[in-house]
Amino acid sequence: MADAKVIPFDDDRSRPGGGSRPARRRAGTGGGGSGRSDGSAAPVSALPGAQVPEQPELSPESGETDREPGEPGQDAGRPSADGWERRIAGGLAFLRRRVTGDYDVDEFGYDEELTDQVLMSALRPLADKYFRVEVKGIENIPSDGGALIVANHSGTLPLDGLMLQVAVHDNHPAERHLRLLAADLVFHLPVVNELARKAGHTLACAEDAQRLLETGEIVGVMPEGFKGIGKPFGERYKLQRFGRGGFVSTALRAGTPIVPCSIVGAEEIYPMIGNAKTLARLLGFPYFPITPTFPWLGPLGALPLPTKWTIQFGEPIPTEGYPPEAAEDPMLMFNLTDQVREQIQHTLYKLLVQRRSVFF
Repeated sequence: MADAKVIPFDDDRSRPGGGSRPARRRAGTGGGGSGRSDGSAAPVSALPGAQVPEQPELSPESGETDREPGEPGQDAGRPSADGWERRIAGGLAFLRRRVTGDYDVDEFGYDEELTDQVLMSALRPLADKYFRVEVKGIENIPSDGGALIVANHSGTLPLDGLMLQVAVHDNHPAERHLRLLAADLVFHLPVVNELARKAGHTLACAEDAQRLLETGEIVGVMPEGFKGIGKPFGERYKLQRFGRGGFVSTALRAGTPIVPCSIVGAEEIYPMIGNAKTLARLLGFPYFPITPTFPWLGPLGALPLPTKWTIQFGEPIPTEGYPPEAAEDPMLMFNLTDQVREQIQHTLYKLLVQRRSVFF
């Protein structure tokens, strides 16, 4: 009888690792080893004198050959038996860790494993297939150490922040995670509160932002807040006020660069043509949007339009050259805030000129 093949149940290769992170706490108790076993291609034998065609080299990780796509004999995009077994083993190990509580979260509630395995996987098709996000200037985000990404905010619902998070992780060579600063309302909504914490979002306050930056995290902030996300469609791509420059003060104290970011495409997903202010006050929302499809079409009207997005990261603005007391200089705060805002606005106009169509 041939030897039975054992699928390792406790395959922890999917667990994230590496990188500078805040101190983490164990969510529960439980054990589990980690390991990795690579398969290899079996040697080809032939009868004496027979012509043996040259065999393509097999990849032990994916089970694919080195032939070009479309050539005969290749199952393009089809995982091998070993690949399926590893996926099943990894999935079972993931479920075991969730059930037993053998996973880590940091002091802000960030669950990196859940974010990578579940939340990012759910958002990725929306970014890649629906909005077809094109990312430019990703090299302007440092490979290590902290940085503050400052972006424009729009779209009626904050999908731009989620797409920004996917864009940074999936396009940066180091697969860095973006920690977004969110408004108070996010943490008052049931379900949304828990998901936001798990995804690494935290309250938009200077103390939390500085702690994240000092531990080497990439932090994202959208200073326009509700003024940007809830502005009328007629004011699209016109930046609103950037507040009092609190994000600049935070970057100066942490000594981290500021990376301006411009997002085109989000403005048109929910064209806001009206605001039911009375209903918004009753529900405790900053605004209640009226669009060409919502609320007229009911739940169907809540679907965003499939616009084509572009996210561009600009040249970093360094802050390490300033003295410690610079964070208390109001004139410096104003000048740096205005510099960041102008750079984002200029890039928005440039991208709009280059755009062929809202949907292509």
